[in-house]
Amino acid sequence: MEAKIQKWGNSLGIRISHNIVKELHLEANDIVDIKQKGNQIIVTKLSPKVSLQERIDAYHGENLGKDFVWDESCGKELW
Repeated sequence: MEAKIQKWGNSLGIRISHNIVKELHLEANDIVDIKQKGNQIIVTKLSPKVSLQERIDAYHGENLGKDFVWDESCGKELW
């Protein structure tokens, strides 16, 4: 597929065809990584960054922590 590089403000831009957009599930404001390898430009779609809190909120596995209870000492603990 050929594409034309065009002026976009102080930068240059290239349009991505609808077929590629559809195949890669690209959307406006997606974050991509752009690398140069020799005379090639490689554009890779990045996964969205997820905060630790979002990961914790989404976790529903078996290993969920239980509430801790401070019972009577049962060894050499000092309270």
